[in-house]
Amino acid sequence: MFTAPGLSIQFLKKETYTGSHGGMRYLLKSENDTIKACTYPEPYCFEATKDEHKTWRDFSFSSDGLDQAIKWLNQFYEENFRPTV
Repeated sequence: MFTAPGLSIQFLKKETYTGSHGGMRYLLKSENDTIKACTYPEPYCFEATKDEHKTWRDFSFSSDGLDQAIKWLNQFYEENFRPTV
């Protein structure tokens, strides 16, 4: 399960948050009072990944929006990246 230690709305006001989990890379950033969340497959960085491999979702720029973005990243991982047994 994806967690975001140290991530807060205050952080996103100034910085982009990136990371990876189990073959899925992700990016969270603020833009015009919106949290923009993006997920894309490894191995490449965001800039080197083709746009057609990126999936974007927008959330309100609030603590609730941040919680929703993290839930969406977890759901996307479960549906698209989680290894099957």
